[in-house]
Amino acid sequence: MASLDPRIRRAEPALWNVELPPLLPLDQWQTYEVFVVRTRGSHAQHVGSLHAPDPELALVLAKEQYARRSTCVALWVVPTDAIHRTASEEEDLFQPATDKSYREPQGYLTTRERLEKYRHRLQSC
Repeated sequence: MASLDPRIRRAEPALWNVELPPLLPLDQWQTYEVFVVRTRGSHAQHVGSLHAPDPELALVLAKEQYARRSTCVALWVVPTDAIHRTASEEEDLFQPATDKSYREPQGYLTTRERLEKYRHRLQSC
């Protein structure tokens, strides 16, 4: 019997015929992180997580949960275990390895002072 629910009617029939592996009593579906691109050219923003048995169904669930009421041009669904991060104890990893003060505006102050001293020395000779 066909459903009258528009959410079920617009889903692709191929998704409903996929046979999923049975879950053991304490098993859970895989966790996916959902990223949304709101407008063309903008960056993807993390909007939440969800559980799904496979990436295709994760996209369907993400569309229904995170892109139904707002504008959206793209959805990204990434398995949570595929995301790697640095530990908070490794914050020194992001410190510059060498002195690159010349790249900062404050680094030019010392250069300007040295130039003024050199000009003053040339004028006094």
